[in-house]
Amino acid sequence: MNEFLAAFAIFFAAVFTNNILLTNYLGMCSFLAVSREIKTSWGLGLAVTFVMTATSILNWLFYYYVLVPLDMVYLQTIVFIIVIAAFVQIVEMIIERVSDTLYASLGIFLPLITVNCAILGASLFMIIREYTFIKAIAYGFGSGVGWALAILVMAGIRTKMAKAKVPKPLEGAGITLIIAGIMALAFIGLTGMIKIN
Repeated sequence: MNEFLAAFAIFFAAVFTNNILLTNYLGMCSFLAVSREIKTSWGLGLAVTFVMTATSILNWLFYYYVLVPLDMVYLQTIVFIIVIAAFVQIVEMIIERVSDTLYASLGIFLPLITVNCAILGASLFMIIREYTFIKAIAYGFGSGVGWALAILVMAGIRTKMAKAKVPKPLEGAGITLIIAGIMALAFIGLTGMIKIN
């Protein structure tokens, strides 16, 4: 029972108090580029959540059942990247067959999930923090949900900002980075609630 309570605390912290995007600044490239529309952000958020959860599970299994017994933990980063790349290719093929609209709207950013540092970061954090299998699943899923939540909030704000008068020098990337900074402050403000090791 304590394992599941700890896993829930890790999930909650990964979504809010230790958001991988807004407190660790991982995955900012696609976050800033794709967050112009809510529909596209929703699709990418779901894809990143799914990939992050699944690759956290696969990488945990590879690490503890292949790399550790063979005393090859020094290869963890390379193996994690290979697992992530292979899994993203599978997700890309599935999205292409299921939803042409989503596939077209995500465009180049779908294959770029492979190099989204947030996904690799989640796998590395779970190993560094020595999470059990249940905790690794909770952390991977929570990190994905937190990333998706952040991009959806940013997309909502940017949609509203499209109708606002923004000073000319701040249009585009300038105002987007300011909004991201304010969002990061808001999420970091929750840090005292739950902290994960």
